[in-house]
Amino acid sequence: MSTSAPATEIAIHRSGSQRMGFFTDTTVCIGCKACEVACKQWNDLPADGSQTGRGVSYDHTGDLSASSWRHVRFVELLEPSPQLREEAQRALDAGAGGKLPAIPAAGAIDLVDAVQAASVADVAEGMHKLGDWVFMSDVCRHCTNAGCLDACPTGALIRTEHQTVVLQPDVCNGCGYCVPACPFGVVGRDEIDGRAGKCTLCYDRLEDGLEPACAKSCPTDSIQFGPHEELVEIASRRVAQLHARGIEGAYLYGAGDGPEEELAGGLGAFFLLTEPPERYGLPAHADSPVQENVVPATVAAVAAGLLATAGTVAAFAVAARRGRTTRGARTW
Repeated sequence: MSTSAPATEIAIHRSGSQRMGFFTDTTVCIGCKACEVACKQWNDLPADGSQTGRGVSYDHTGDLSASSWRHVRFVELLEPSPQLREEAQRALDAGAGGKLPAIPAAGAIDLVDAVQAASVADVAEGMHKLGDWVFMSDVCRHCTNAGCLDACPTGALIRTEHQTVVLQPDVCNGCGYCVPACPFGVVGRDEIDGRAGKCTLCYDRLEDGLEPACAKSCPTDSIQFGPHEELVEIASRRVAQLHARGIEGAYLYGAGDGPEEELAGGLGAFFLLTEPPERYGLPAHADSPVQENVVPATVAAVAAGLLATAGTVAAFAVAARRGRTTRGARTW
């Protein structure tokens, strides 16, 4: 199902423009973080340093922030889920995967120990003995119903002709209202100047006919860029392909949902997942607090303006009546 932002919300209009977005296929992501590096290099973003310690594993970036607009989540599953085990077994029974060749014991790598390498190692046995990793290159969703855009009081956040949500740092006053308004925790504030920052879907590159830096650098095509409707079709075919291979848990997060089930009205950047969204640090339901609990800022501003105008008119009417009464009064 195609989703589109209201035409009145689009700040930049160009003839022939269409909605552009990202499709991220987590099943082919290898966690190389090339997208993170390319994003930082193109957008001149500072390094975040490295984090080490319990629970961090190989993921040094940690999360999306004002200086990290792409972040590859490293989710280490100490034990494969029962669902994943069943799907792997079904895939093997269907002829996918096959056998691993014998690997010399020299080097003593964990994989060999885990699958008990011999003349031929059984993939199914290895699946039962190995833990698992899932990777997901996280990014701004460029939502159809963007809570950050509704919350911004200065117009720093705008929707472009590609229906992407772009933050203009020279207009941002650092109020931070957009941060809690994003249900995905995407928007962050700079620690030095307090201004917000997030992915622009490389708007400057799009203007020159180039694809975003992260998609350009991805070696496995885990990140795909293009017209939103075409990406949804490609992603739907990919899900069907995985189902045919026995991976029945594959599904789209943020695209192809019914009107009552759309996340934030539909996501401009959506994902193919094989685990529950919570495993990737994603919310199962995502509606902006701004849209759920309060009147949108634009509507509130119009209402306040009308109320103020009505009050002014009423004040002038009262003054006029008093003036007529005073002029008509008889003095002694």
